[in-house]
Amino acid sequence: ELENQLMAKSKTLDELKQSLASSGSAEQTLEAQSLRIAELCEMKDSIVNQVAQLKASMESILDQWRAYDEIYAEVSLMTTRYLYCIDQCKPSGEEASLEALKKQVKTLQ
Repeated sequence: ELENQLMAKSKTLDELKQSLASSGSAEQTLEAQSLRIAELCEMKDSIVNQVAQLKASMESILDQWRAYDEIYAEVSLMTTRYLYCIDQCKPSGEEASLEALKKQVKTLQ
């Protein structure tokens, strides 16, 4: 959207340059307007550069968020698996003796 607006402003500046070049205005006014047009062109170029930098920065940030989402999904799945394993390994009502733990290990294997 910003890029479209910048292109429209560029076109307007170009039209203004052409109209100034073809008009028969006073020399001082023409010089002042030419200087102002040059300033506006510099400002437009600066904004175009800023938009390009912002676009690159946003793409980088989006890539980082995608990587975060993937890693978060993996960690969440592993956490769920570990919680399930811990829940399955709890002694069910009997004392946590060595024999009971050996039976649980054999069951899990």
